[in-house]
Amino acid sequence: MSGLNIEEMIACYGDDILRLCLLYLGDRQLAEDAFQETFVKAWKGRDAFRGESSEKTWLSRIAVNTCRDMLRSGWFRLMKRSEPVEALFDLAAPQEPDAVPVRDAVLALPGKYREVIVLYYDRDMKLGEIAETLHLPVNTVSTRLRRARALLKKALGEEVDA
Repeated sequence: MSGLNIEEMIACYGDDILRLCLLYLGDRQLAEDAFQETFVKAWKGRDAFRGESSEKTWLSRIAVNTCRDMLRSGWFRLMKRSEPVEALFDLAAPQEPDAVPVRDAVLALPGKYREVIVLYYDRDMKLGEIAETLHLPVNTVSTRLRRARALLKKALGEEVDA
């Protein structure tokens, strides 16, 4: 790793990782748990970081895998969400009222499509970085992104026509 200590890692990447966890899990308390777990895993595994990707991509991969693990757990399925979906964007800059339908449409996407949309548009990752983060071929990421855009277009088109 580039020699960052844990405080510097959190200062550099903390907001991005927390926002990613919020969007992935849809629950603030769970996202905070995933955030903490991500940085604990990163700190413990810092010697294994080979520099083959950026620190941002590496941390995002850990965060996504942590969130996936949480979603798979039986405990998660029994949990009641702690906050409504609308509260997930507290970390974001104030949004235009026109952005609300887009946000809702993104959050309504199936997980495999939502994650590529969030990583591409919200995290500004390139297809190769997303592929590396999600352990998928670039073509799969490209296909998911294309399908996610089509689903969003359909959802937003129906909403606009209503």
